[in-house]
Amino acid sequence: MFKKLFKFGGESDFGTVQNIIISVVGFIIIILGWHFISVNEIIPTNILPDPFKVVGSYGTLISEYHMFGNAWFSLKMNLLCYVYAIGLSLPIGFIITLCPLLNLLISKYITSIRFLPFVAISSIFVSIFGLTFNMKVWFLTAALMVYIIPAIVNKINDLQNPKNDKDNVYLQTIQTMGASNWEKFRYVYWPYVTSGVADTCRDLLAVSWTYVTVAELIYKDGEITGLGASINTMIRQSHIPEAYALIVLIIAIGFVQDFVFAKLIKKLFPYKN
Repeated sequence: MFKKLFKFGGESDFGTVQNIIISVVGFIIIILGWHFISVNEIIPTNILPDPFKVVGSYGTLISEYHMFGNAWFSLKMNLLCYVYAIGLSLPIGFIITLCPLLNLLISKYITSIRFLPFVAISSIFVSIFGLTFNMKVWFLTAALMVYIIPAIVNKINDLQNPKNDKDNVYLQTIQTMGASNWEKFRYVYWPYVTSGVADTCRDLLAVSWTYVTVAELIYKDGEITGLGASINTMIRQSHIPEAYALIVLIIAIGFVQDFVFAKLIKKLFPYKN
C-alpha cells in the first residue's frame, strides 16, 4: 500500500478505513503546519492567528456575538435564494429553449449573462426592494439564476442536437415510439435537464456563499447580520482569531450542504448512478 501512495497516476482509493486514516493524517499535518507558521511568526499573527486560538474563540463568538443566530441568518438566505432561483430558472429556461423562435433569438446570448458584475449593480436591488432582507435574497437569487438558466438552455440544446449521439438518442427513441409532446417532456426533457441542473446547483454552493457575504455587507442592521457581516466586523475590530473561526464555520456549513446535495441527487436521480 505504501508504494501505491507514491505511484505516478495511481489510484487514490484504498478502502474506507484507509482513506479515513489518510484524511485524518492530512488534517493533522495542515493544523500542525499552520501552528508552526503562527508560533514562529513566519506570517504575522495579526494576519494568520494560531489555529488553537481560532478554536478557542468559538466560546466568545457564541456567548457575545450571536454566532448561531448569524449562522442561521446566512443559511436561511442561502437556502431561500436556491429555492427561488431554481423555481424561476426552470420555466424560463424551458420556455426559451423549447420554442424554436425564442431559441434562435435568445439562447446564443444567454451564456453571456454569466459575466454580469452583480456586485457592481447591487444598488439596483436596493432601489427596487429597499434595505431589507428580501433585497438580499433577491440579489442572491438573480446572481444564481445567471448561472442556472444558461445551464438549462445548454442541456436542452445538447439533448436536441442530432450530432450529439450520446444524448440525442433518448429523444430519437421516444419519438420513434410515437410519444406526445407531454410524454417527451415528462420522460426525456424533464429528467435529463433537472439532473444536470442539480449538478450545477451543487457546483454553485461555493459561489452562493461568496454572494451571501457580499449581500450581508450591503447594509447591516441589528445584532444578527449574518456570518459575512460578522467576519467584516471582527476584522475591523482586530478580532482576527474570531474572524478565522467564522470563516472555518462557513466552510463547515458548505461541506455539510455539499454532502446533503450529493445524497439528494442520488435519491432524486437514481438513474445517474
